[in-house]
Amino acid sequence: MSESTTAQQRPTGTVSARLLDATEKLLADKGIRSTTMQEVAETAGVSRAWLYRHFPDKPTLIGAAIVRLNESFWADAVTELDGIEGFDRQIASGVRIGRGAYDDPGALLMRLRTTEPEDFDACAGVGVSGLVPDLAAFWRPYVDAAAERGEIHPDHDLAEVAEWVARVLISLGTVPSDTIDPDDADQVLRHVRRYVMPGLRAAPAGDASPAG
Repeated sequence: MSESTTAQQRPTGTVSARLLDATEKLLADKGIRSTTMQEVAETAGVSRAWLYRHFPDKPTLIGAAIVRLNESFWADAVTELDGIEGFDRQIASGVRIGRGAYDDPGALLMRLRTTEPEDFDACAGVGVSGLVPDLAAFWRPYVDAAAERGEIHPDHDLAEVAEWVARVLISLGTVPSDTIDPDDADQVLRHVRRYVMPGLRAAPAGDASPAG
């Protein structure tokens, strides 16, 4: 049986995971620029044609690997977040945890971002298209729990809240600001309490357009 036939008989998720495993290994060994699609296919043990069926180009592949590395980091944060009382403190801690995915000197993400910033940003930009829904899904259980505790108004759409929280975390963690230091836990918590939580506690505004 040929290699490509064997690969095609495996579940798609398994093949994707193998391809991303191979990508992460090569990124750790060689960096972004020196990693090629051919090498990824060879390391994963699949044909180039099968690789391109899952990831149409290198930026998409590297972007997916970056997102998965970030997701893995967030998965490791579950224990910490589960031990924090109050949705405001969970969000503030989420900003710090998210920044740690890039700021930890030993992390592959940090090394790639430091040594190949332009390539990293280009690929991360492609990968981030999947980051918001994935991060929203990660935060949905915490949103649901906050709603049950009465920290979120019952009329809010909790799926929309989870996506908004994901966007807030990404913005606070990555976009420079003149008014808040994302590495200052007290400043982040104050911001969350002043602007994020009041919006969640209030009834959602109507959809009507303001009078002209």
